[in-house]
Amino acid sequence: MIKKSLMLSAAVVMTSALSAQTLTNKKDGNYKFTVVKNLEANAVQDQGQSGTCWTFSSLSFLESEMIRMGKPKMNLSEMFIVHTAYNMKADKYVRMHGTVNFGEGGAFHDVLQVVKDSGLVPQSVYSGFGNGEKDVNGVRRVNHTELDAVAKNMVETVVKSTKPGVAWKKAFNGVLDAYLGSVPKTFTYEGKSYTPASFRDMLGLNVNNYVELSSFKHHPFYQKFVLEVPDNWAADQVYNLPLDEMIEALDNAIMNGYSVAWGSDVSEKGFSFKNGVAVVPDVDWTDIKKEKMDSVILTPGKQIKVTQEMRQEAFDNFETQDDHGMHIVGIVKDQNGAKYYVVKNSWGVKNNDCDGYFYASEEFVKYKTTSIMMHKDGLKKEIAKKLGM
Repeated sequence: MIKKSLMLSAAVVMTSALSAQTLTNKKDGNYKFTVVKNLEANAVQDQGQSGTCWTFSSLSFLESEMIRMGKPKMNLSEMFIVHTAYNMKADKYVRMHGTVNFGEGGAFHDVLQVVKDSGLVPQSVYSGFGNGEKDVNGVRRVNHTELDAVAKNMVETVVKSTKPGVAWKKAFNGVLDAYLGSVPKTFTYEGKSYTPASFRDMLGLNVNNYVELSSFKHHPFYQKFVLEVPDNWAADQVYNLPLDEMIEALDNAIMNGYSVAWGSDVSEKGFSFKNGVAVVPDVDWTDIKKEKMDSVILTPGKQIKVTQEMRQEAFDNFETQDDHGMHIVGIVKDQNGAKYYVVKNSWGVKNNDCDGYFYASEEFVKYKTTSIMMHKDGLKKEIAKKLGM
């Protein structure tokens, strides 16, 4: 998942937790939300000028998993995942003669694979700022524009070779080291020595406990299928559920204390990170004036009732794509009783009414979800049984 146009911000803050049944208002507009369920999460991060939302959202999810498990709060290194996954992508791209997607985007299961194969590292040990980039305020931020271009040129050159050698892998890893810094083989954290693998084991995170779900009619329900989106370069599989059961699984997880990683298209006109909402208004966007458009975003109103057929059509005609990965940490209701999901984003906290969060309506989630990832224990037993778990 990769956001089409990235919003930049250097600020990183901790958003205060919402208590149950507290009336929570946005800074702007006419929404008034009552908290139904709120789960704890770490500080909002900023992916900067990079397409690494898949790693920020997945690690935010795993950080909340640690909190749920009674572990200490910890900021895990996104760039350790990016460095390791980039090598995996490059190897796959060359072995497939350049016929798979290669770029900065990725998926939730990429993170799980890195964690399983290589481990985890705390942010304090590996920041990924190999060049020490700083913005005008002297604050470090992510900027992968040059890295991504150099990496792509390297693997394309290798693929065009009549007989690729073996040195390119060392050279490619050297490029990652130059831009991100060398990943540590061993490190000290709070007075103890670890490898990335032993650190993962100490945290108690078992990637086999997590499942990915989706909902599309062009594959049989209750079976696994390869989700056909460009950033699924690994051709990994997700479980397929009818739309209502996918939402039921999402709700059951949240209400029972399990947060959820969320992949979605965020290119819709009803999505406004600035205003902190994502909705599917029952309006004709082609014949609406700007003043009316603003009121639609700033005031809760009637939304389209999304069906399985609607989301399928949007996916088939490319209106729904794998734009962005985020982290769902709660459920609220507006003053009209409509349900929204509390979404932690990775675009910093500036230019947003909700300190880096936003509220996605149930209809938006039904319409634009490409996949979700959750702990398998968050599934209802009936759904787990249908999936053969």
